[in-house]
Amino acid sequence: MGPLAGVTVLDLSRILAGPWATQVLADLGATVIKVEKPGEGDDTRRWGPPWLQGADGTPTAESAYYLSANRNKRSVAIDIAQAEGAALVRRLALASDVLVENFKVGGLAKYGLDWATLSQAHPRLVYCSITGYGQTGPNAHRAGYDAAIQAEAGLMSITGEPDGSPGAGPQKVGVAVADLMTGMYAAVGILAALRHAERTGEGQHLDLALYDTQVGWLANQAMNWLVGGEVPVRRGTGHPNIVPYQVMPAAGGYFMLAVGNDAQFRRCCEVIGLPALADDPRFATNAARVAHREALVPILAERFRAAPAAEWLARLEAATVPCGPVNTIDQVFASEQAAARGLRVDLPHPLAGTVPQVASPLRLSRTPVEYRNAPPLLGADTGTVLGERLGLDEAAIADLAARGVIGVVEGA
Repeated sequence: MGPLAGVTVLDLSRILAGPWATQVLADLGATVIKVEKPGEGDDTRRWGPPWLQGADGTPTAESAYYLSANRNKRSVAIDIAQAEGAALVRRLALASDVLVENFKVGGLAKYGLDWATLSQAHPRLVYCSITGYGQTGPNAHRAGYDAAIQAEAGLMSITGEPDGSPGAGPQKVGVAVADLMTGMYAAVGILAALRHAERTGEGQHLDLALYDTQVGWLANQAMNWLVGGEVPVRRGTGHPNIVPYQVMPAAGGYFMLAVGNDAQFRRCCEVIGLPALADDPRFATNAARVAHREALVPILAERFRAAPAAEWLARLEAATVPCGPVNTIDQVFASEQAAARGLRVDLPHPLAGTVPQVASPLRLSRTPVEYRNAPPLLGADTGTVLGERLGLDEAAIADLAARGVIGVVEGA
């Protein structure tokens, strides 16, 4: 049994930040009930191609995006816009330990599913709201999308090639990092709130914002400005505080060089046949190298272009100089390391036979992550959950389905 076995999470979120948080909890053993709109479901169900291929080789309606963040959950299709549907969800909420939602600020109040209403009837409830800008402030009413948050909260200003370089200009990161990090912070906050509820019997409201999260994990770049007063700029793959720490060109390709201290730099210089560089006052210390990066990097780049990346990687690794290949995603999953760590798992799926998943990076020695079921089809668990949790019989479930209050599984 996972460490969160016995914890029930009602998931009213969609897209990525909320579903990512609830997938983390589900992987750790929580029962996660994902409430979706009948006939539509989570927005990401339609964010394709690519689509999961069915057993007969034809595409299903299951998008790769949706499949990335919804395993180990149970899908219940309920129309909360109908009074009966909202009442069903309230009953599920009152029987849950955690509720996660990402509606607009105040958007659930009209359904009686807001924190103020539910906490009166369920004082132990841990209620997590995820929005673009939080529950307060002048932007609280605005919708929040990852790419816009990456831009507005500073990340794009430090991501991309420097001004004056080919391809210069702000760039977003290749995955929705503001969403993903907000989901991770939400999971941590939920675990802390559950611990508090265990001790005191008090639930609480968690107010998570993509904007806050993105500003929060500017980390050393934010501190560089707060302490040093100089606005950080885009440096491509370069590091603002460490040199050389960036992608280097090689014959026919590239590799990542990550020199973290002066001893490593000296060994790097020996590997490339320029040992005198380590004694040059401009480059002898990291602080000096940062100040003189424009002089040092071209010297290194010219030297590295003389041989293929694989040769440099072998020689640098032998000298214990941190480095690595610039792999494509297919190369990542083909690597011996990924295989040894079990970073791909395959789960049974009703339409495709199996569905691939990226494994959780969590490794717990006594209560390991469990891969219980694939991301569910829309409404796959509606009848079962309403029967088990609320005591509805088959006739009542059939009546609700006939009137469109709930939905049954699609695509099976």
